[in-house]
Amino acid sequence: MTETSSAAIRVGDEYAAQLAEFSDEWAELHRQQAVLDARKARLLARSAAYADAFADSVVPAAFPPAERQAMSRRSTCAALAMATRTPEQTVQRATNDAERLVNDAPSVLASLEAGRISARHAQTIIDQLNDVPAAGRAVFLAEVLPVAEESTNANLRRRARVLRERLHPESITARAVRSEADRRVEIEPAADGMAWVHLFTTVPIAQGIIERIETAAAESRQAGDTRICAQLQADALAALALTGVTPDDVMSSPVLPHPIEVQEHIKPTVQITVPALSMAGASDAPAMLDGYGPIDPETAARIAVNAPSFTRILVQPETGAVLSVGRHQYRVPADLQRAVRLRDGTCRAPGCGRRARACDLDHSVAWEDGGTTDVANLACLCRHHHRMKHLPGWNLDHQPGGVLEWTTPDGKQYRTEPDPAPF
Repeated sequence: MTETSSAAIRVGDEYAAQLAEFSDEWAELHRQQAVLDARKARLLARSAAYADAFADSVVPAAFPPAERQAMSRRSTCAALAMATRTPEQTVQRATNDAERLVNDAPSVLASLEAGRISARHAQTIIDQLNDVPAAGRAVFLAEVLPVAEESTNANLRRRARVLRERLHPESITARAVRSEADRRVEIEPAADGMAWVHLFTTVPIAQGIIERIETAAAESRQAGDTRICAQLQADALAALALTGVTPDDVMSSPVLPHPIEVQEHIKPTVQITVPALSMAGASDAPAMLDGYGPIDPETAARIAVNAPSFTRILVQPETGAVLSVGRHQYRVPADLQRAVRLRDGTCRAPGCGRRARACDLDHSVAWEDGGTTDVANLACLCRHHHRMKHLPGWNLDHQPGGVLEWTTPDGKQYRTEPDPAPF
């Protein structure tokens, strides 16, 4: 054996030994994470059981009996969410999943605690188990758990869906009809003036939409349009939704309209906050579109021109102080309401992002207790947190400058401040 080959063998052995160390530690960390995830599930399930047990004592009798348990649970989830700066709905969903894992799938929980599966594997099983009839759950778990312990989560999802379908007593036709009632559209803000629009609908409609925009994009492309396919498909969908442009229209006039042209068809009622210098064209500081965030001044100007009614709020660019609030909007709120909503931006409960315009205006000190109707005693609270504020153990202290100090039933305190000036 040559000296070169001996050196190569030594390097190979060193690499193999180091790789083994990495993979062993990586596997151990995953096992420890699984153990922690199982502990979190048990904790959340216990917290839900306590919320149910104490519902009648912690929720005033003024609430109907059917609502007391839900209010007690939401109060508990809110306290846990604030303690970890986690969205409240995330904690609620995690609690529901934890109860199913602990109560309906103890074998899956045991596998998670032993580190044989991950939390993602457990979540996949619980998601599918939720729609398996009680009579078939034992068979489902007995067949799906071994798959989870020896395969990736992606493979588990495929196998679990097939198994769930085989065990389900109800026809897929009946379930499809029921699921159709859940169709909806959602918007998800993204960075740099962009956003996602999610459509949840039936497969035939979704496929039909895709085929239609692909056809329109292909026709425009063949006519010499230089936009890439992804851009053309996005522009085709926007044109179809906002202007009624169809593939047939593209065939007769084969160039799809540009997004700027499509925007001219938007007739919204919007609230735009614009720096005074940007409005004058002397600055490119961003405008703020209510419900989204920063957008470029040119887009803000186009929206403002086309909107039949909007509130244009001019702010001093250095301090963010409000200079002027336009009076031309569809429904003109009271000046005090507008000032409070502008100050708060969102619901003022810790971690809640519900927009201020969809919130109640709450008297921090109740009117019947001598509270005043002014900016120093009003705050935007969504309906859920407005009601929760009045539960025993919850306290809200409205401090100068619009600062709110929340105290939860376990004695912890959390502070929220007004929405900072965007400029």
